Amino acid sequence: MSDRDFSVADYPIAERRPETVRGARGRTLDDLNVEAVANGELEMEDLRITPQALLRQASIARSAGRAALADNFERAAEMTSLPQEEVMRVYELLRPGRSRGKQDLLEAAETLRSQHRASRLADFVEQAAAVYEKRGLFRKRY
Repeated sequence: MSDRDFSVADYPIAERRPETVRGARGRTLDDLNVEAVANGELEMEDLRITPQALLRQASIARSAGRAALADNFERAAEMTSLPQEEVMRVYELLRPGRSRGKQDLLEAAETLRSQHRASRLADFVEQAAAVYEKRGLFRKRY
């Protein structure tokens, strides 16, 4: 079953399809327990959400007719592979009044697309650039 084959019938995945839930290091939900914590067997990577989990949530949202939510989950799946510094850099640029102009956002989108293979995020930032320009959100507001 692919990540795109999940539907509303599979929600919540942890209850309906727990055998499909795995962390980045392959740990199952049953592996995440107090004993494993006490023995030092778990790492933060075992607790972070994976792109697969987010894509499955996107599939469920899309099957429920929630396309915008599905798009958000798909962008979030791309974000899991971005360095934290890049996430924060783009976040800061997207705050109204923080970037100098449209070009800043277009350059950020190009970086997302070419260096991080995050095309959905890049598309989102490009759309934001157009909206910010139309609404005058590039000027310093503070």
